Amino acid sequence: MRDAHVGPGDARIRWVEIAGDTPARVCLHGAGGQSAAYFTHVMTLPPLTGRRTLMMDLLGFGLSDRPADFGYRIEDHADAVARALDGEGVGGPEVVAHSMGGAVAIALAARRPDLVSRLVLAEPALDPVPPPAPGAFGITAFTEREFADSGMARFLERVEPLWAATLRLTDPVALHRSALGLRAGTTPAARELLAELTIARTVLLGARSQPLTGRAELEAAGVRIVTVPDAGHTIMLDNPRAFAEHVA
Repeated sequence: MRDAHVGPGDARIRWVEIAGDTPARVCLHGAGGQSAAYFTHVMTLPPLTGRRTLMMDLLGFGLSDRPADFGYRIEDHADAVARALDGEGVGGPEVVAHSMGGAVAIALAARRPDLVSRLVLAEPALDPVPPPAPGAFGITAFTEREFADSGMARFLERVEPLWAATLRLTDPVALHRSALGLRAGTTPAARELLAELTIARTVLLGARSQPLTGRAELEAAGVRIVTVPDAGHTIMLDNPRAFAEHVA
């Protein structure tokens, strides 16, 4: 395990690293995820071996610190990852990201184009997430204090066990603020930022997931979109070999 100081205060981002050649690959998890748990088994498959790989945990998640005075918006996460890569001297990596991590990766590429040479995005969060309907159960249905006091425990009881295994490592305040960040989205929206990027961009969709809204417009902007069979939202867990082949 390695780390880099990113602030605020002495807060550090941590990651599990596989040694190898450059350009490096950086893996970013989704909300409630932990990168090594989601990516190690695919990044060590034959199509992907031999490259330096940093499976990085966003602040508030997994192995990384959980500062109370951090905003946890999409842009905040992107800037923290940028500071970690600067501190480690990693330039122009390929970024492989899932769900919320996909929005973070897009923001990173837009804000610091020197730090991203290409993107592979698995089921990325491209649009602001609508608020929960009145009376519905969801992270942002709670206030931050309510979620930290009891909402997180109730939420863990409702999610499937695989997600709960890494979700329980997440700081409740970080998760709540990140969920609010997903509701707010980026400015412009991640979908627009993705279309405007000029680097190689691939979006992976699980065949069991809902169709991608605005697919034709993204493809017209040069985004390669691939539907992966036998997979839902967590493509790297559902069909690891196909995931590895598309990343390669």
